[in-house]
Amino acid sequence: MIKKEETSKLLRDLVKIQSPYFQEHQVMAYAMEWMSRQGLSPRLHTYADDKVTGFHGENVWLELDGAGDGPVICLNGHLDTVQVCNGWSRPTTGAVEGDRLYGVGALDMKSGCAALMVALAHFRKEHPVFRGKIKASFVSVEEGPFGLGTNALIEDGLLDDADFCIVAEPSAGFTGKPFPTLCLGARGGYGLDVEFYGKSAHAASPELGISAAEDMAAFVQELRHVQYVEDPHLGKGTCCVVAMHADGGACSVPDFASVKLFWHIVVGESPETITAEIEAAIRRAGIRGRYAIRFREAPSEGSKGFMPYTVERDHPMVKRFEDSVVRVTGVAPEIDYFQSIGDFCYLGTRLNAPAIIFGASGARFHSEDEYVELDSVWKTAQVIYDFLVETLVR
Repeated sequence: MIKKEETSKLLRDLVKIQSPYFQEHQVMAYAMEWMSRQGLSPRLHTYADDKVTGFHGENVWLELDGAGDGPVICLNGHLDTVQVCNGWSRPTTGAVEGDRLYGVGALDMKSGCAALMVALAHFRKEHPVFRGKIKASFVSVEEGPFGLGTNALIEDGLLDDADFCIVAEPSAGFTGKPFPTLCLGARGGYGLDVEFYGKSAHAASPELGISAAEDMAAFVQELRHVQYVEDPHLGKGTCCVVAMHADGGACSVPDFASVKLFWHIVVGESPETITAEIEAAIRRAGIRGRYAIRFREAPSEGSKGFMPYTVERDHPMVKRFEDSVVRVTGVAPEIDYFQSIGDFCYLGTRLNAPAIIFGASGARFHSEDEYVELDSVWKTAQVIYDFLVETLVR
């Protein structure tokens, strides 16, 4: 039987290890050592992005092979975090107050990794004979650009045979719904720049030039009138202005300006629909100069962006997972859909397998005083363990 003390202690140990993206080596070493002690035989999966970031990273990867034919269950979590932000009033590495554990990554998503690790350890010990296969990955750089860790697993073919994916992101914490909450899909998104080219002139005679800054400003105003596709589950997409730049120097009309966008999309939208909406906004803005639309350079074709997806609720594996939630918690899960991007977008669209999102409750992810509710971490581990038993043993 999984005990709450197990998940709480492991989670606190993980949170004590600072692991902002691109700096995950220490936490990966700890996870390797912990899982090795549990007899799980993990291995280090290494990868390199020499095209864009220059980063050489690592994931912790393990496979448990059953004795007969059965489904291949993929479990996924990320051990990296965002950087520490300003405003913390508590220690950033594992302070406990009541049922809350505070720390960077406590909710997002070392909570889910701890739940997965404990569930796997108990399954391996208590059910040495089972059918099918379990593939578990604890990845790096999910919070950073391009989801490099999970992207590498996919591109290396390690997940080609997956039948069902469980990503233990904190679904309750992210949606603001009570635990247990089950997410059956997510919006996608792309990063891009729109560049504007004008004509320089002296600032005393701006009418002799074409201000790229004014063209950019007019375009940004028109983004308020984008006609987004509406999905019955995912809602509508959004366009966020992430950064703007223009500089005419000491006394000149700026002849170049750029705006950086992150564009969330729903099913039915794509880079082509994003481009069409940008061009429509530019026409409405009546800009005077030239422009160019540039989607961000990516390490590979598959990592150019995150495509949206949904999972059918009547899928047999989804139903089985809901049954596990009810057995463990005594209530049916809230059904929701994730509003931002993550590794689940890669898993849910680049593999021939549904990808669900299920994890702990808490608040303040990517913010000061991030916390997770420890009871929900414990129950997440129990739900995942119950699902594995019911799917691969019963």
